[in-house]
Amino acid sequence: MDTFLVKKSLKKNFGFSNKKIDKISKYVDLLLIFNKKYNLISKSTENEVWSRHILDSAQIIKYIDFKKDHILSDFGSGAGLPGVILSIANTNPNFHVKLYEKSPVKRSFLNDIQKISKFDIEKNVYDYNLIKTDYIVCRAFKKLDSILDISREKVKNPHKLIILKGKNALNDLKKLPKDQKYSYKTEDSVTDKDSKIIIATKNGK
Repeated sequence: MDTFLVKKSLKKNFGFSNKKIDKISKYVDLLLIFNKKYNLISKSTENEVWSRHILDSAQIIKYIDFKKDHILSDFGSGAGLPGVILSIANTNPNFHVKLYEKSPVKRSFLNDIQKISKFDIEKNVYDYNLIKTDYIVCRAFKKLDSILDISREKVKNPHKLIILKGKNALNDLKKLPKDQKYSYKTEDSVTDKDSKIIIATKNGK
């Protein structure tokens, strides 16, 4: 999908205004500049950055209630995907987006992006004993069972996990041990027919 069609989809299907599209464009420009020196995204996807990365990140907006005074945490945010795109989508000053990233180089890049959108930058998720959050989002972070281990050990309050996964998503779900605290469902990705979005809800402590 070319850039024009992606921008059209962002407006029509995900509620992005022209102003928000402009912010994403500025983010993309900086991303591609930094990517010449640092490996923020795969070089092979640079020409498809709007479809492979921006639209892929934006598609999970419909599973998030930005109207509530909640906290969203992007674990292993990397170049800020999907966290930066979600922060641009957000208009509620009491809805907080936090990006967790262990790499100092990537955190430095995210510091520059804070000129474009409002979010907090945190260090490695493993550096924290407890994390208070209502949403966990992940894209190209860790294996599903490892993400759930973090959820189980560090986030004690009820919360939702939204995880962008590839073609092995359903097999990964089948391999998980039974845990009554979690319920799962999957949704099809709009950017890749073989990929899935795993939505897990954790109830109770």
